[in-house]
Amino acid sequence: MSDKNSTAELRDRLAFLGMDEAALSRLRAMEGDIVASLAPGLDRFYGLMSKHPQMAAFFRDARHIEFAKGRQKEHWGKVAAGAFDASYVEGVTAVGHAHARIGLEPRWYIAGYALLLESMIGHVVKARWPSRFSKGGAEQIGAEVAVMVKSALLDMDYAISVYLAELEKRRAEAEAERRRNEEAQDIAIAALNVALNAMSSGDLEYRMAEDGDGLFGRMAQSFNTSAERLRQTLGLAQMITEEASSSIAGISISADQLSERTEQQAAGIEESSAALHELTQSVATSASGAQSAARVASDALHVAQESGRVVAEAVSAMGEIEQSSQNISKIIGVIDEIAFQTNLLALNAGVEAARAGDAGRGFAVVAQEVRELAQRSASAAKEIKTIISASSNQVRTGVALVNRSGTALENITERISELNGIISGISVAAAEQSSGLQEINQAIASMDGITQKNAHMVESTSNSTHQLSELIDQLAKSLHGLKTRDPQELSRNAPSALRRAG
Repeated sequence: MSDKNSTAELRDRLAFLGMDEAALSRLRAMEGDIVASLAPGLDRFYGLMSKHPQMAAFFRDARHIEFAKGRQKEHWGKVAAGAFDASYVEGVTAVGHAHARIGLEPRWYIAGYALLLESMIGHVVKARWPSRFSKGGAEQIGAEVAVMVKSALLDMDYAISVYLAELEKRRAEAEAERRRNEEAQDIAIAALNVALNAMSSGDLEYRMAEDGDGLFGRMAQSFNTSAERLRQTLGLAQMITEEASSSIAGISISADQLSERTEQQAAGIEESSAALHELTQSVATSASGAQSAARVASDALHVAQESGRVVAEAVSAMGEIEQSSQNISKIIGVIDEIAFQTNLLALNAGVEAARAGDAGRGFAVVAQEVRELAQRSASAAKEIKTIISASSNQVRTGVALVNRSGTALENITERISELNGIISGISVAAAEQSSGLQEINQAIASMDGITQKNAHMVESTSNSTHQLSELIDQLAKSLHGLKTRDPQELSRNAPSALRRAG
């Protein structure tokens, strides 16, 4: 707005409010009182603002508040002086722009005017209230307050109008920008639609022009970059699907062969499991027989040991018999000597009876009987000695035989003891073998179950491989309809890992 237009608009507003020269003169007459009321009013106003979080955010610190307070005093000083001119319009317009720039809403601006008017009206009325003896004083103070209020409202009108004009200007600029963006967006969407139609038809070589400005240019660059990456990716996907199809065909054949071999292995393990189960039962039976043999051998060892003790007792008894025979032989020898002496006595008695004659005839008969008895005793003793000698020889032979039997029984006992140890070892080993075979049998049974599961899994894998092969064939057929560059160029541009995978 030009200075001429702003001055003319100011005159129109002043005329509409009835702010003629007389009213301005009345305003100037109150200048001192108005200026005097500004300090307490502004202190109160900025004190309330500093306590309100939303209003306090507009000020950096206390110095900033003091600066704003000084500008307010300067501005209201012009208002109180009635200096409504082009300079005033420029100043109040600048204030409105500043409020719009910082986002100070009109409600807070109006509240500030209300607080300042309250302070100014109170101070002016108090200072200029007429005495009770003056006439027409009330009308004068009312006119003065009215002029002061009109000046404040005029000032507020300018500031709010500028604020609203600034907002309208920004809204218009935003609307224009929105329309420009919509037009650019329509153009961009149309171009993008063409590009997407080309892409949907399988043409991955189509590119958008990148000579546009702003959003369109960035969108074209993004689309072209994405299309190029998609082209490279799908081109590689074509190459990879072809190679994967060939590889999966080989994998499928290998999976079928693995499935067949796994089934054969499962059948072999099942037969081995059955044979091992029979072997386990046989070893268990052998282990049970070995344990029984060990018990029998142990019993035989006890019997042999008992027989050895009996033979030892028999040997001892034979020794005692031999000793008794020797004692009897000694006694027979004594008897033989007694018979010999008795025979000598009988002979002497016969000699003496012969000498005695008839008187000794009876004694001779007795002597003869005694001699015969001694001869019979000697003969009997001789026979008994012969018999005892033969018996002693037989006893010695029996003792020797019994000793040999004892030695044989000792050897048998030792051999049975060794046999018992061997059979016990065999029994323990058989039990351990039986336990080990049971564990092996369980392990093979578990392997049989695992192999069966593996066979099912391999069969499932084979089926999945066939399905995957069909899916890759379908994917390859769908990718063959896309327009991409030479596969050899794609192979040259492919990552090394993909080339190695091929």
